[in-house]
Amino acid sequence: MTLVKLGYVAMSMNLQNASPSQTMTYKQFEGIKDREAAIHKLERIARSNLHNCLRLLKHNVLNEIHFFRFSSKLIPLANHPELKGWDFISPLQEELREIEEYLKLHPMRVGFHPDHFVLLNSSDVDVLKNTLKTLKMHEALLKGMGIDPTHRCVLHVGGAYEDKEKALEQFIHNWGLTPVSLQRMIILENDDTVFSAADALYLCEKLGIPLVFDYHHHLAYNERDWLLDWDRVVGTWSQSPLPVKIHISSPRSREEYKAHADFIDPGMFLDFLHGMKGSVDEIDCMIEAKKKDDALFRLVEDLQGKEGIEWVDKSSFIVK
Repeated sequence: MTLVKLGYVAMSMNLQNASPSQTMTYKQFEGIKDREAAIHKLERIARSNLHNCLRLLKHNVLNEIHFFRFSSKLIPLANHPELKGWDFISPLQEELREIEEYLKLHPMRVGFHPDHFVLLNSSDVDVLKNTLKTLKMHEALLKGMGIDPTHRCVLHVGGAYEDKEKALEQFIHNWGLTPVSLQRMIILENDDTVFSAADALYLCEKLGIPLVFDYHHHLAYNERDWLLDWDRVVGTWSQSPLPVKIHISSPRSREEYKAHADFIDPGMFLDFLHGMKGSVDEIDCMIEAKKKDDALFRLVEDLQGKEGIEWVDKSSFIVK
């Protein structure tokens, strides 16, 4: 038996005016002649994003959802080079503390998945510096919310740069340049084009990093049956305080197989569940579908009455 908890990404299709990703372009920032006033506007947007983030957490508790990914766009322009030295955490302490207090009352697994430009295997010094700066921002937000940053930040391996083997070794080299506190925060994910689960496992086992297994990515780009490596995937989580984490999504169509559909194909998900059941006590499944929480609610409906599924609450079940 395995306990399965479903989660979703960043936004709700059901809450009105609750985006945690409101932003401001640098051009707009530059257009405000008073720099201090411009920074205050950035801070107001960030406060609104954090307020909406808290609304989303309350929405999750109401619907018994125990797994959620924060938006990585909570602080607009946080890493822009022209805003170097901006202390964005101090003005947001009250909002961050409200989230911390709420999560203490209502424990929930939360984390981040930074944007594609966060590349830890780049040989470009500036790209690597910006990557580390972005990771430090995520670490500061987690700490500001009173959350242990350990294994809360999902990254892809990065780009192949025309030589995949060299790119893997570049990741190992750059890992040695990464502060230990950021190393502890990172978990890796297999992708659908360059670095398969086997490639990611090479790094994860060598460097002691948990692997977030993306089932859809694996079906789109793989070297062999995922079950042959599943025990290795589970093994990468042996030293983590958190349960095994996976990503689930479904192809938009046969022609656009790598693109994410609005909802989850329950048959495809059940294939995975029946393959892994009993291998771990608990697994947390992050739904990466265009319809966000609606995709979670639809999947729950689709799984009702399925053989071998015993519901624990509105978003968690035991697969037997």
